[in-house]
Amino acid sequence: MIFDFLPIIFEALAVLLAITYLLLAVRQDIRCWFAGILSSLIYLYLMFSVNLYMESVLQIFYVGMGFYGWFKWNKSQQMSNNSNIVTWRPAKHLVVVFFIVLTGLISGNLLREYTDAVLPNADSITTIGALVATYMVAKKVLENWFYWFVIDAISVMLFIERELYLTALLFLIYLIIIIFGYRTWLKDYELQSKV
Repeated sequence: MIFDFLPIIFEALAVLLAITYLLLAVRQDIRCWFAGILSSLIYLYLMFSVNLYMESVLQIFYVGMGFYGWFKWNKSQQMSNNSNIVTWRPAKHLVVVFFIVLTGLISGNLLREYTDAVLPNADSITTIGALVATYMVAKKVLENWFYWFVIDAISVMLFIERELYLTALLFLIYLIIIIFGYRTWLKDYELQSKV
């Protein structure tokens, strides 16, 4: 009987850890990476169990990026440069968005051809986008918040389709937190630019 509730308990725990990750990331608190790693390990199991294979691969990447982000942010703190937020030129963003869409469509077509993946194009594009956006967070690129907003809006539909309703709710909450995250990082960036 209790085993029937395990998936929902795991999903709820993953959601709580994911919210913790994002709230700490907004504050540029290095502990965000630990919460993210734990959440990703739980989501790895959940995503694979509902045939979202690219999302499963994404969770493995998140674990690795969690360690990379922790290392990168720890190094910044040791150098007394905790607010080293940067921006990218518009031309670089065009190249990055083109890369995300192109590789997402190629991956989606491969998944459609060789697996039983559900919504393979959306799954692939959000996954590739999340790979890039996570790298941007680790590098403290201000515009990461724009990428996350688009990725998370599409992801809401994906998770509703797979009946992961708590996760869909999580991503709706993310959309709100992302707005505050961008404002906070922009303020820090502007302060840093004045120094």
